[in-house]
Amino acid sequence: MKINLKNKTILITGGTGSFGQKFTEAVLNNFKPKKVIIFSRDEFKQYNMQLKFHKYKKKLRFFLGDIRDANRLDLAFEGVDIAIHAAALKQVPASEYNPFEFIKTNILGTQNVIDAAHKNKVSKVLTLSTDKASSPINLYGATKLTADKITISANNFSPRTKYSVVRYGNVFGSRGSLVPTILSQLKDDFVTITEKKMTRFSITLEQSITFVLNCLDRMLGGEIFVPKIPSYRVIDVIKALAPNKKIKILGIRPGEKLHEEMISHSESLNTIELEDFFIIINNIKSDIIAKQYKKKFMRYSSYNSFENIYLTIKEIKEISSKILLNQN
Repeated sequence: MKINLKNKTILITGGTGSFGQKFTEAVLNNFKPKKVIIFSRDEFKQYNMQLKFHKYKKKLRFFLGDIRDANRLDLAFEGVDIAIHAAALKQVPASEYNPFEFIKTNILGTQNVIDAAHKNKVSKVLTLSTDKASSPINLYGATKLTADKITISANNFSPRTKYSVVRYGNVFGSRGSLVPTILSQLKDDFVTITEKKMTRFSITLEQSITFVLNCLDRMLGGEIFVPKIPSYRVIDVIKALAPNKKIKILGIRPGEKLHEEMISHSESLNTIELEDFFIIINNIKSDIIAKQYKKKFMRYSSYNSFENIYLTIKEIKEISSKILLNQN
C-alpha cells in the first residue's frame, strides 16, 4: 500500500460499524498514524471497541456524538488530517417508512461533515456511498445520491480540502445482509427470498478496506470511485448455504430493485474505465482528473449486477466459510 498515513490524524464517522472497525484495524496494524478518532453515537459499541483495541489505546480517541450535531462534529474535527465519512442510515424498508430521519442523517449529516472539514482545514474527506445511489428508486438511495452530490460539490468552495466518494455494492456477509439472514433460517422449515431472479454486486469487507485506502491515496478531489467487482445470484447463495431447504418467495419489497447498478447509462458518459475500477467525473476538476489518468471515457452503457461476472456456488461457499471463520 503506497499511501502514507504516518503521523496523520484520521477521523471515521460511524466508526463503530463493521467498516469502521475493520478500517481502524487496518490503519493501526499497517501504518503509523498519530491518532484515529472514532465518531459514533453508540456508547456500548465504543466501549467494546476500546476493549478490542486495548493495545492501541494511546492512539485511539472516541467521540460520542451524532453527525446531525454540527457543533459536536466541529469539535471532533479539530486537528484532523483525513476523514472517512461512513455514518449513515441504510435499511431500505426503514427509509420508506421514516424518510425524514434518513434525510436528517444521510443528507444534513453529510453537510455537517463537509462544513466541519472545511472549518478545520482537513486535507481529505472520502464519503462512502452505495450502488443504490445510482438511478435510485428508494428514499435511501436518493439520500445517498444527494450525499454524493454535495460531497463532490464541496470542492467548489473548499480549495484546501479534497472531497471524493467511494461507491460499492453489498458487503458480503455484513450485518442485515443475505448471508446472515439465510443462516438464521437454517433451523426453520424454509428460507425466504424476495425474488429468484434477483442479483447483487458483491464485495468483501477486506476488499472494501483495500479499495478505500487506494482511493484515499490517489484522490484529487471530485471523483466517484467505483470498483470492478463480481455479482451473485441470490438463488445461488441459497444453493450454497442451504441447498436442501425449501424456498418461500416473498416478493420484491417497496423500494427494492431486481438488479443493482453502480454506473447508470447517463453517468457512463462521464466515466473513465481503468483496469480494476471506474472513476465517475463531474464538472469539478474534470480536466485535471481526465488528464491525470489519460484514459478514454466509457461508451453509453450501464455497469449493473445483471450484466456482469457472477460468483460460482463454490466461490460463494468459500467466501462464506472465511467470513464465518473470522467471526468465530
